[in-house]
Amino acid sequence: MSFRSTIVPLLLLGCLAACDRQDSGNGQASAPPSNATAAKVDRSHKGEAPPAVSFVAPDGKPTNVAAFKGKPVLVNLWATWCAPCIKEMPTLDAVAGRMAVVAVSQDLEGAAKVAPFMAKAGLKNIKPYLDTAVALSTTYQASLPTSILYDSGGKEVWRVTGGMDWASQQATTLLAEAR
Repeated sequence: MSFRSTIVPLLLLGCLAACDRQDSGNGQASAPPSNATAAKVDRSHKGEAPPAVSFVAPDGKPTNVAAFKGKPVLVNLWATWCAPCIKEMPTLDAVAGRMAVVAVSQDLEGAAKVAPFMAKAGLKNIKPYLDTAVALSTTYQASLPTSILYDSGGKEVWRVTGGMDWASQQATTLLAEAR
């Protein structure tokens, strides 16, 4: 049995457990009350360089997070099957109109699933980056959605796990930390 055939199912099980689809018909807990926040800010990796993991850029060529050094960049790991990911996409798209946002889909189906989703959602600023090997989620040990802010020097500022309203004051304050 290969490493990928072992790790991918385990990772997907972890993502499914962590990603709250918030479908009232499936027996999962309901969304947190409006005065609670689903997102958790983690600063324990502050100052770290991004992992040297490649993924596919919208032009079909391999890239990595380090390729964006020189400007602040928000890396977002998401999937079309993740309800909190889908919910935050419109406000994340608005952020992508103001700064670099690299939204990397963790869908195994790749462009066949992601491109139609993005078109239907009317996303104008987010481009379809793909990681069908889920290498970023594995490397970051991330649940979906996870967003990581890197400063212009290519160093991590913070990471947020869980859905975020990127139009909120909390998000605006957090994004202002990028230099």
